[in-house]
Amino acid sequence: MAHNGIRNVVLVHGAFADGSGWRRVHDNLTNRGYRVTIVQNPLTSFEDDVAATKRVLDKLDGPAILVGHSWGGTVITEAGTHDNAAGLVYVAALIPDSGETSGQQYEGFAATPEFVIDIGDDGFGFLNDEKFKTGFAADASDADAAFLRDAQVPVNMAVFGAAVTTAAWRSKPSWAVIATEDKAFDQAMLQHMAQRAGAAITTTPGSHAVYLTQAEVVSDVINDAAETALARAPHELIA
Repeated sequence: MAHNGIRNVVLVHGAFADGSGWRRVHDNLTNRGYRVTIVQNPLTSFEDDVAATKRVLDKLDGPAILVGHSWGGTVITEAGTHDNAAGLVYVAALIPDSGETSGQQYEGFAATPEFVIDIGDDGFGFLNDEKFKTGFAADASDADAAFLRDAQVPVNMAVFGAAVTTAAWRSKPSWAVIATEDKAFDQAMLQHMAQRAGAAITTTPGSHAVYLTQAEVVSDVINDAAETALARAPHELIA
């Protein structure tokens, strides 16, 4: 059951994916009494994805836990300033600060050569089909990895150059799930972003597709956020 008045959860997918990967988390949380809504990001621009997320938040009847995977972390960092967003959960996610772009988060950290993006002449990218399972979903079944690969949504690569206006984690509590075998981000990068945001960190075995392969772990973190967000003080960064 949802406690402290938070019964809404909003799930935001990342680049190269759609909302279908959240099915196990959706079902898990629905069984616990939550009302779960999944955002379908168009991945055409940062502004479009933030607008899609705020559109879902607009129609809720109360506070929500806002959850973002990967690129979805940048989206919820901006959209999370919405009045209905009570807490933020970052799942293998980017966590930029105000004025920062997603691309800047990679600076100074190790490269991830197994996460291969093929970019078309129109500036939209897909994950390489041959490297997809290794780079994105190494711990998924072959069938699940193939479905994710075949259901890819191309992302406008320009989104990674768009700066966040106001980072919601500066005024709202946050949580982070970090998968130890994530091939999309350097582990040091994930830890740095989460620690800077003052997030309560949960580390678990898993690939970048941890939201699919470790749905129970992810659901437990979201449940904890829903139970404690209204009582937990937000992180205040000391300049």
